[in-house]
Amino acid sequence: MRVFNFSAGPAALPLPVLEQARDEMLDWRGSGMSVMEVSHRSKGFIAVAEQAEADLRELLAIPDSYKVLFLQGGASAQFAAVPLNLCPAGARADYVDTGHWSQRAMAEARRFVTVNVAADTAASRHTTVPAQAELRLDAGAAYVHYT
Repeated sequence: MRVFNFSAGPAALPLPVLEQARDEMLDWRGSGMSVMEVSHRSKGFIAVAEQAEADLRELLAIPDSYKVLFLQGGASAQFAAVPLNLCPAGARADYVDTGHWSQRAMAEARRFVTVNVAADTAASRHTTVPAQAELRLDAGAAYVHYT
């Protein structure tokens, strides 16, 4: 019997995905090594990264004018990494307050940037998301954080 984890972070994966990962763990695409052992500079790995970005752009309708960053370390590590890497001193950033995790992100970001709360869903006990028209975005913000 398979268990489904509905917690934040890890999620259930379809059995065929797990089986493919298992089958490729020792020999990814006939390379004689795992995909985790392949150089991040190799043609094969670059093709995987490019396809992942293309798929993400298609799924989320991300325009070409936006950069896509694949970052390791988990969300909490990015709470500091994003403002530290995307903002010069004195910068501003927009945050949409949707509850616990966005509040943690804002608390960390305040150490490095001026945080503009572009929307706050506390009135609904964080059970709704704001419509785009409701966002009070700062035209000079370096980025928008939406958890």
